[in-house]
Amino acid sequence: MADAATPARPSPLARSEFRHFVPIQTRWMDNDVYGHANNVVYYSWFDTAVNGYLIERGVLDIHAGAVIGLVIETQCNYFAPLAFPEPVEAGLRVAHLGRSSVRYQVGLFARGADRCAAAGHFVHVYVDRVTRRPVPLPADLQAVLTGLL
Repeated sequence: MADAATPARPSPLARSEFRHFVPIQTRWMDNDVYGHANNVVYYSWFDTAVNGYLIERGVLDIHAGAVIGLVIETQCNYFAPLAFPEPVEAGLRVAHLGRSSVRYQVGLFARGADRCAAAGHFVHVYVDRVTRRPVPLPADLQAVLTGLL
């Protein structure tokens, strides 16, 4: 039991708490010497799921877009191991939609699992590609992100 000085341990989130799922194929190199995906790989899966979703919907042009998202914060809780060759499903939702920033929540699930093996978040601040100064979310991006709230 947690007291005032010790925060409660997070619990795995249910599949039903996410708005969209992105399949991710694990790779041989994802596994570490302990036989499961290394912790840093989970952050790569977060990036892959979110940016792939935005590119697929035509609201992120990583090569020539005037507005890009920069990650300013990340966090992950691990509940169960994932490993190659098992496919992973990344559940996406938006926890907060600001003027120029978005807090994404991502749950990583073993294929078909009801509870996530890992859950985390990251925050994108959208900036002008050239000046790197924050800009308001473009209307088309905001519309796509609203669908994940």
